[in-house]
Amino acid sequence: MYKVKVYITLRESVLDPQGTAVKSSLHSMSYETVSDVRIGKYMELTIEQNNQDIDALVKEMCERLLANTVIEDYRYEVEEVVAL
Repeated sequence: MYKVKVYITLRESVLDPQGTAVKSSLHSMSYETVSDVRIGKYMELTIEQNNQDIDALVKEMCERLLANTVIEDYRYEVEEVVAL
């Protein structure tokens, strides 16, 4: 069994209006040292399969469903879970 942490962010070249709104709100709350905010997504997947090619499986899921690869980048971490 594997636990996979997936991080999805907008590509640097894509405008992030939600991040801009959060930055503006932080500035209005006197957190003016914040120079940029980018909003992303975080997911945890538990995969109950003993697959030697777990990286290929996760990459396929990210590219087919979890991330819009036209405007988003993704990275992930795979951790094998040992049952006691």
